[in-house]
Amino acid sequence: MSLRRTSVLAFALMVAAILWMYFQRVLLARSIAGMAVQAGAVALMIWARITFGRRSFHAAANPTSGGLVTSGPYAYVRHPIYAAATYFVWAGAIEHHTAAAVAGAALLTVGAFGRMLAEEHLLAGMYPAYAAYRERTSRVVPFVF
Repeated sequence: MSLRRTSVLAFALMVAAILWMYFQRVLLARSIAGMAVQAGAVALMIWARITFGRRSFHAAANPTSGGLVTSGPYAYVRHPIYAAATYFVWAGAIEHHTAAAVAGAALLTVGAFGRMLAEEHLLAGMYPAYAAYRERTSRVVPFVF
């Protein structure tokens, strides 16, 4: 299966997981701490989107021209938008601690990692500097993973 096809399927899995959690009423946190994590995740996503600029979003992993983005949140994590989505759903899942909540968060995580792996492979082929960037920057959790 091609990387682009894999990334489309991974994206569909992420969307399905979010919709599943929403309709099961387990997506949104109820506590102040959970809501704070989710607000932080939204802020991270907005910061990453602003830093990334006007490059278009693609359902398939499709690196855009214009250079490798390594500033803003990309200086700390290679995939801040996927990280933000993951933080958001797990904050809801941990609070609701039901099978539906954990299943939804796990499905989103699987989809996000599928997208990350596909994008990393494509970015490495497009930008020679990506290898050094990958070595010094965490994938999802700053300074950890």
